[in-house]
Amino acid sequence: MSGFRVERDAVGDVQVPAESYFGAQTQRAVENFPASGLRFPRSFIRALRIVKLSAARVNAALGLLSVDLARAIEVAAEDVISGRLDDQFVVDVFQTGSGTSTNMNANEVIAGRANELLGGCRGGRSAVHPNDHVNLGQSSNDVFPSAIHVAAAEVIEQQTQPELYRLQGVLAAKTIEFDKVLKIGRTHLMDATPVRLGQEFSGYASQMEHAIRRLQAVRPHISELAIGGTAVGTRINTHPEFSERVVCNISEITGLRFTPPADFFEAIGSRDAVVET
Repeated sequence: MSGFRVERDAVGDVQVPAESYFGAQTQRAVENFPASGLRFPRSFIRALRIVKLSAARVNAALGLLSVDLARAIEVAAEDVISGRLDDQFVVDVFQTGSGTSTNMNANEVIAGRANELLGGCRGGRSAVHPNDHVNLGQSSNDVFPSAIHVAAAEVIEQQTQPELYRLQGVLAAKTIEFDKVLKIGRTHLMDATPVRLGQEFSGYASQMEHAIRRLQAVRPHISELAIGGTAVGTRINTHPEFSERVVCNISEITGLRFTPPADFFEAIGSRDAVVET
């Protein structure tokens, strides 16, 4: 398959690559934001699709989305999580402020793949619509912060923290190995008082212990997910049980404990947890 197909949005017709799963809004974002050539990392793409998959499951359970459409969205999202469709996420990291373009990129790719699974053509808005079905009960403003938190928590749990423990263990072993090595301590680039090399390495080992504790300390904050707050935190246009159920489903998928936020306005309006992390 090659060439282009025509898709339509509120602005009008736009040509998108015929073989793409995404649609008009993604293509407009590619044309509007050719800033850096940088793309979101795999960890974030995976987290964003976990949010979408969980939302589809919950919307079906709440009777807001048909079981057939929800299942197609789930399978399409699982394809994304696996990495099969990474080449479909084409929007630059420097874009409109709330991540709307990448949220729509996700909605269109998942809808496009779901429509193909249901026997139609890839792309399009029928039977699965990117906004009405994939983004049901959501906003870029609550989806994006949630995906950032999920991605950060997974990377910390699966990569950063295990490596810090490993490094701390190596440094602690050197503390013992180098205990009898005497050297000159230095301050301000000049010789100072004697110190054992093992003592020096005990400081490095302790630094790693402190780093691990700091990561553990931010976990309660990074575990709060804004999903369900919708555009500004009022939770308008979503089911009262949506947030808690989606967060619970995300926890089940990742094996990590996430919670709804203490305050949705803080969760949407502030990125303090990310800055702290």
